[in-house]
Amino acid sequence: MPLSTSSANGVAMTKMLIRVDNELSDDFTSKFPHLRVKSHHTQTTLVGDVEDQEELQGVLNFLSAMGVTVVDVVTIAD
Repeated sequence: MPLSTSSANGVAMTKMLIRVDNELSDDFTSKFPHLRVKSHHTQTTLVGDVEDQEELQGVLNFLSAMGVTVVDVVTIAD
């Protein structure tokens, strides 16, 4: 199922929120320059547009490979 809900430069995008159970360093979050980062005590949220399911899975795979526990993945309505 495609994730597309909005368009940027002619490419369908979906705004997502990814919450992880860690406070991530600036070096770590620099891997995701297209996502806004907010730290909340011992959790971090990454919010931004993802192009498709493949891009979202890439972010989630990277977080998992680095030992970061993903708590939530939420689609944000425009």
